[in-house]
Amino acid sequence: MFMKKDIADIAAKKEIAAKKEIGPATNFLQQIIEKDVAENKNGGRVSTRFPPEPNGYLHIGHAKSICLNFGLAEEFKGQCHLRFDDTNPETEETEYVESIKEDIRWLGFDWGKNLFYASDYFDQLYEFAEQLIRDGKAYVCSLNEDQVRQYRGDFTTPGKDSPYRQRPVGENLDLFRRMRAGEFDEGACTLRAKIDMKSPNMNMRDPLLYRIKKVAHHRTGGKWCIYPMYDYAHPLSDAVEGITHSICTLEFQDHRPFYDWCVENVRNLKSRPHQYEFARLNLTYLVMSKRKLLQLVKEGLVSGWDDPRMPTLSGMRRRGYRPEAIRLFAQRIGVAKAHQLIDIDIFESCVREDLDQAAHRVMAVLDPLKLVIENYPAGQSEEILAANHPKNPDWGSRRLTFSNELFIDQKDFMENPPPDFYRLAPGRQVRLRNAYVVTCHSVVRDGSGKITELRCVYDPVTRGGKPTADGKKVKGIIHWVSAKDSIEAEVRLYRRLFQVPDPESVPEGKTFRDNLNPHSLVVIPKARLEPGLRSASFNLRYQFERTGYFCLDSRDSNSHHLVFNQIVDLP
Repeated sequence: MFMKKDIADIAAKKEIAAKKEIGPATNFLQQIIEKDVAENKNGGRVSTRFPPEPNGYLHIGHAKSICLNFGLAEEFKGQCHLRFDDTNPETEETEYVESIKEDIRWLGFDWGKNLFYASDYFDQLYEFAEQLIRDGKAYVCSLNEDQVRQYRGDFTTPGKDSPYRQRPVGENLDLFRRMRAGEFDEGACTLRAKIDMKSPNMNMRDPLLYRIKKVAHHRTGGKWCIYPMYDYAHPLSDAVEGITHSICTLEFQDHRPFYDWCVENVRNLKSRPHQYEFARLNLTYLVMSKRKLLQLVKEGLVSGWDDPRMPTLSGMRRRGYRPEAIRLFAQRIGVAKAHQLIDIDIFESCVREDLDQAAHRVMAVLDPLKLVIENYPAGQSEEILAANHPKNPDWGSRRLTFSNELFIDQKDFMENPPPDFYRLAPGRQVRLRNAYVVTCHSVVRDGSGKITELRCVYDPVTRGGKPTADGKKVKGIIHWVSAKDSIEAEVRLYRRLFQVPDPESVPEGKTFRDNLNPHSLVVIPKARLEPGLRSASFNLRYQFERTGYFCLDSRDSNSHHLVFNQIVDLP
């Protein structure tokens, strides 16, 4: 978790140079590209890519990579490709492809004509593999999976050559073509690169290039029964597309020698891209593994990939986060070479900073308590104007109805308050926001003794913030809604999905699921809201004054049943 000094350092970082203008480099990747452009490397061309595997929904960690890759391309007047590395048909679906496209567009980026798939290159990748076989740099291995693991060794034991490593070129070509023709069962054989089984880097111990998978592909159907490995397809797809700067997260650092081996040993490539690594984003109180997120979905521990408690971009979009806040967060945390664990408070601070400028102000009472003003004429009402945003007068005002029966929040009344309680209590005054000062003189209870109603009087000279008739200063200000005109809505309050900063740190016999927060969702079925929210927009965000920021739920809310999601608390 970040210490205070770390947070201050992040806040002090320079802002990224204005779009489309190359300013002073603020991170090591910008410095590298700036130098390459100055030296006319790659003809001064800059081409990056965002290469997701379509095996799940994108999360906030991917957003950092999206902002980085598209942002660098835009800054240096280059291009960024969206390429789906779809090399594993068992886990990939068209649903994931479409969700990824939607997420990237939502963040504000556009790949234009540069949409590609690794499957676009399956024929080329196959030809590259035959070329490696002919050059004596690849062979068909008939060891099974367990045997491959045993021969590979470990970090303290060097590997041993496969007994099939010296197969003649002609035999390897024949076997590889028969693999493609579907003559062998899954697991019967693989195509491996011939590199060095004694390499200290495990990724260089004759890594797999192709395996047999008799599974239909979401784009190519049943054309193929062999599929390239990700570590083989990825660098060669970069090379085919002419990528200049292949930017990956740190877990691929040990894979870089094999990346280089592929682009150096395949002949006649369009370009020789280079891989650079940066630290992936890890946030406290969240898990970022797609496998674990999928587990939460499949086990029904969340309502789906777009559950507002999930770190997925679809979940964040449904919860009400704006893309501007996510881009601000990506900019603020910067780009590092070492692993980072970022306190989620930094992210939530960016969300609040964005919403403070973007959210319309409204009043909502989540736990209603009736307030009756006895000296205000029954049946009479008046309109009160309230600003839609205190800092943006151009946003105009809204009309509120004030009458003798209102609702306030239960938390704003206390029968026996401590000295520092400045809200409503018997014999005490409080100002109703945008309206009058009221004084509580009695309470009404039901048969169980619960307070169900407050009896008050109002000071008619205090409308609009004016002082009381006796000149007393009233410290407390609370929100309210009209009992007659307010509308009913469901409000969902969200807390952190996990109750510890590092959910994956668990004692033996436990799993990350044991750290789930059982109170991460609180549903308030009958909150009372300003009547104007009857026509609330899915595109707007609202600050429920003195409570937090909220938005309409895009899945469950409709004209007959309004549902508001809490985005984040007020500071």
